[in-house]
Order: sequence, then structure tokens, then C-alpha cells
Amino acid sequence: MKLDTVVIGAGVIGLACARALALQGRDVVLLERGTRIAEQTSARNSEVVHAGLYYPTGSNKARFCVEGRRKLYAYLEARQIDHTKCGKLIVATGAGEVEKLKVLAAQAGANGVEGIRYLTGEEARDLEPALPDTISAALHSAETGILDSHAYYLSLLGDFERAGGSIAYQSDVLSGRVSEAGIRLRIGDRNEGDGNKGGDDEYEIVADLVINAAGLHAVRLAAAIDGPHVDELPTPRFAKGHYFSVSGTVPFRHLIYPMPNEAGLGTHLTLDLGGRGRLGPDVEWLPEGAETPFDYSVPDALAETFHQAARSFWPDLRLDQLSADYAGIRPKLVGPGQAPADFVIQNAAQGRLINLLGIESPGLTSSLAIGDYVGRLTT
Repeated sequence: MKLDTVVIGAGVIGLACARALALQGRDVVLLERGTRIAEQTSARNSEVVHAGLYYPTGSNKARFCVEGRRKLYAYLEARQIDHTKCGKLIVATGAGEVEKLKVLAAQAGANGVEGIRYLTGEEARDLEPALPDTISAALHSAETGILDSHAYYLSLLGDFERAGGSIAYQSDVLSGRVSEAGIRLRIGDRNEGDGNKGGDDEYEIVADLVINAAGLHAVRLAAAIDGPHVDELPTPRFAKGHYFSVSGTVPFRHLIYPMPNEAGLGTHLTLDLGGRGRLGPDVEWLPEGAETPFDYSVPDALAETFHQAARSFWPDLRLDQLSADYAGIRPKLVGPGQAPADFVIQNAAQGRLINLLGIESPGLTSSLAIGDYVGRLTT
């Protein structure tokens, strides 16, 4: 079977890429190994629209987050998808964190992030009276928001299908190779718990262009497609993040974040569109070489750790308000103790194979910008 364009993975990045390519007039088939769109990493996040202030200036993360956030808000508004710019406060305690906060403010300016304001501790408490006196300063990010992510994913799929694209579920890409005729892929029905074997309906396709947006499986899949690009692939790592829901009234109108750490943005408080509170994620590095199926359980015993972390900015929070909620896995390209990695977009096989690797946070915010960039790479 000869195809024009194949996008692998129907998470938010695959959906955005497939949409962009279909809108260019390409004949696009979207392959999804599961039975629904966006059922892994895209279904297990905070639903936050990030402003773009954390990431090194000039990096893919900074570039795509800022551009993607602007595109995303315009898209949500045009499609009337539920969202709000609730804003967030990044809070600091002690002189050391205040200095780091000032560096973060300068980073935001260098990245072209709008709506950033430095606040004293008193000014922060004027905005959020529930903050304790130990908060010595804060950054207010007015452009940070939250959205109905699942409505967004469905809208991307609708755009894609209206543009002539088609999606094939339970289509697991098992292996492939770069050939003169195109990118040859071996496809099979997914056998639960076994990502290496196809079912009775195994078949092969050849595509002129393949976009690997397989998320957690992207590096493994890129390695399974034989070609010169394999020698340049990073080592995949994974970090698990747990979330706890908060019962009762949340005394904050903004999202509240501590200072970021090496692996993420710290255990923070987010709100959903109904005003309900959620704490997380934390960071639990999975062993090197970890593979699917991942364990998405949330141990109740972690509640104490989450409670202690949150009390730095919410001292009146009670332990009995926390309930285990859900967990997600981030596709990382570095291990613990290493500096955060950038998004990697590997343009291989003379532009016929594009591997999207390590697309973790802020991938949701960056999705439309990444999709448009991939579209430009292929024209």
C-alpha cells in the first residue's frame, strides 16, 4: 500500500501535525495504536496553557511555547472551546529563591513573554490573601491559563477529518526501514501488553513522508525504523508524575507554583474550569530501560509528601482534603541530575522521516506551533 503522508500517534502533537499537513492539501493517514485519540500523555496532564517563561532563550521549548500559546488562545477563542486566562503566581521564600525569581523574570523577558510582573510578598498577598507571610516575592504571569484539553483534541481531529484526513485505530507500527521508494512500515493490530508483535492483520505500507509523533514510544519507534538516523538517537528516559485532588473550597484564584526544580515545575496547585483544586505533579524517575505497560497507580501514602510541599504556600491545607487522583508519564531525553533537555525534532531520510522526540511539557501549549513547523519542514 503506497501512501503520501503518515503521522504516527494521535496524541495532541500527532493531531496537530496531521491537521497542519492535511490543511496543506496532503493526503494524510493518522495511525494510532490505541482505540481512542489522546489516551496516554495527552490525557494525563494539568491542562495548563503555559506562558513560556521557564525555558532557555532560543530553545525549541521557548520558541514553540510562546508561539504555540498565542496560536492556542486564538484557536480556543475561535472554536469557542472552554478556557480561561486565570494567571499564575510563582512564589519564592527566602533570599536565595528571590534571586532565582529575578533570574526567571529576566528569562521571561528574553523569551518575549507578555504579562509578567514582579511582586513583593505583600503585593502577592494582596492578590492572594491565603498566601503565608513566608512568601517573600512572586512573579505574576497573566498569560497562563487552563483549557478543556479533551474538547481541544476533538476539535483538532475534526479539522483533520474535514480536510480529508483519515485515522486508523489499533494500528501499531512494529518496525520499518528507509528505502528509495519511501519509508516502509510494518503495521499490526496491537496485542495488549505486547508492543512488538502484530496480529493476524499485519501488513506493510510505504509512505513518501512519515511523522513520528509517538510520544512515550517515539524514540523506540525511531530506532525500529532502520536508517542512518538511528545512530543519532538519544536514550529515552521516563519520569512519572502523580496528582492529588483537593476537596473543599480552594482559597486561590490563580494557579500557584513554587520555584521550578531540575526535572519539572515543582508540586503546584492548579485549578480546573470548575474551580476544583489539584496538586501535582511530583517527579519519580523510572528505572533506566523502563518500557510499557507503565504503572499509572497513585499510592495513597504520597499524600503526606504532597501535603508538606503544598503547605509552603497553603498553610491551612489539611491532609484529609487530599485524595489520590491520577498519574502521567513524561518522555524524557535525560536522566536524574542532568540539565533538562530540549524538544528534539530530527529531520531524517532527506526530509522523508521526521522524529518528534522528548515532547513533554510544554507540549500541549506548543502543539499548534509544532504542527505548523512540521508543515513548513515538509514543503
